[in-house]
Amino acid sequence: MPTSRIAVTGSSGLIGAALVRSLRADGHKVARLVRRPARSGDEVEWDPKRGYVDVAGLVGCDAVVHLAGAGVGDRRWTDAYKREIRDSRVLGTAAIAEAVASLDTPPQVLLSGSAIGFYGDTGDRAVDETAPPGAGFLPSVCEEWEAATAAAEERGIRTVHARTGLVVAREGGAWGRLFPLFKAGLGGRMGNGRQYWSFIALHDHVAALRHILDTESLTGPVNLTGPDPVTNAEVTAAMGRVLRRPTLFTAPAPALRIALGEFAGDVLGSQRVIPGQLLDSGFSFAFPGIDAAIRAALR
Repeated sequence: MPTSRIAVTGSSGLIGAALVRSLRADGHKVARLVRRPARSGDEVEWDPKRGYVDVAGLVGCDAVVHLAGAGVGDRRWTDAYKREIRDSRVLGTAAIAEAVASLDTPPQVLLSGSAIGFYGDTGDRAVDETAPPGAGFLPSVCEEWEAATAAAEERGIRTVHARTGLVVAREGGAWGRLFPLFKAGLGGRMGNGRQYWSFIALHDHVAALRHILDTESLTGPVNLTGPDPVTNAEVTAAMGRVLRRPTLFTAPAPALRIALGEFAGDVLGSQRVIPGQLLDSGFSFAFPGIDAAIRAALR
């Protein structure tokens, strides 16, 4: 993409902050959407709960990347927090989609976040973007989340749903919690360890987002996962190899269910997700294997 103006929500999060750094390093202008009055020329005010976006701040944007949403694993899943997870995604996405659709000259692309939670528990079965949604809370949230971009799609804006897997990074996310445990020699297998984890290195995730922005043929759901999903037991072994620490501890499934409540079902569930659209479009992973992804996160 030539030097462009790109709006980003969730710019303070793990992925959003890395994307903003990457875009700015290449000379792109970034407008960050913030949930308070704008304090500088690169900020745009919005309020996802009220459905408000300062539309004037999006004028002249060539692309909008929408990554904001409450963390799925940040708290125990009470009914109230499940509503927050759902509303932060569905209401925020609808507000962004309606805002870009209202512009006289809309952006060329809306790249909206989603998650591989869309597929539910796939067991040993490998799935790509053609697979139907699974059953349960997260699949239902992902369906509503993706449907909330309808206004942009109806306006004719190229719309992509980035179904993100487990991002390997030490700064945050699921791996941000794992690294301190494994470095202390307290890491180990979760449950029986046979569940698949579809991971992606943070570097590759940002590169994939940039690839999507630049590739006009990509539309609809795009899985942002590495090409070779691995089991939790294989992740555990890789963490031990790379960090040179023992991995003797095990978190039994009953203990995880007590500690995590309903969210434990997703920790113990298996998601063997293949990035079909990325591979077909010619995207090349810099860190396709789990050992390489872990080492990249430690740089």
